[in-house]
Amino acid sequence: MIQLRCHEDLEQLVMTMGFLPFFKNEIPGFSVEEVTSSEFWFSHENEGAWEWKGPVVRNGKCVYGKLFNSKAGFVSLEWFPELVNYRRCDHAILNIPGTSNFGHNDHLIYDAVVTHESLLSKEIKAICGFNTIKKKKKIDSFIVDEIEKPVQKKSYVGPRESFEAVMTRLQMNTYLIIADFEYLLNRHNQPYGWGIARYTSPELLFGKSLIASCNGHSKEKSLQRIMTHLHKVLPQATERQIMKLIGEYH
Repeated sequence: MIQLRCHEDLEQLVMTMGFLPFFKNEIPGFSVEEVTSSEFWFSHENEGAWEWKGPVVRNGKCVYGKLFNSKAGFVSLEWFPELVNYRRCDHAILNIPGTSNFGHNDHLIYDAVVTHESLLSKEIKAICGFNTIKKKKKIDSFIVDEIEKPVQKKSYVGPRESFEAVMTRLQMNTYLIIADFEYLLNRHNQPYGWGIARYTSPELLFGKSLIASCNGHSKEKSLQRIMTHLHKVLPQATERQIMKLIGEYH
């Protein structure tokens, strides 16, 4: 079995497989977790799989986000346009809330991210009203209450749905992806803790023409191409197991 020991190994595996979930799933061996050497999974001595995500995403050959049955993973840039075409065919995020399976909060978050080109998760919460801001608070390069005013009337409304649920839906339907991970710095200017996800749209990161390059395919053709590829690289997997990971998000 392949054993990943660095971010270059991880990137190469994603490029070979085309699709790679981060965590264990029903398909044996089909995850970063299962093919990472134990000393590089959770370790205080070595940078491991959790830290490799950033360099792999920044190299611009792979897409990362919650793309597999609401769980995180990678898709190579070669295959991502097919996934976009398949997932978005019946789930277009139109400009008018209520005309698709996306609600007000989906549009609110998506519009905020696209307007600012990229946002950390904490910035999205502050701008879109998922957090209560009681005083001026600087978040990275801008002041929250200075940019909150124009969107104040568009703050969180509708059914009490968690921020994570909306973000998962937008990622599963390929409208938002993770562009990078940023870390807090200690007093020695060294990063620590968990990386904070920075979100953007795939069109902003890779260009509209690339992301739309499979629009000429029917939904069925995109799915067929993905399934044929995954059956080839995952001969041990059943059709049901593959569809559980690749299938539509409702």
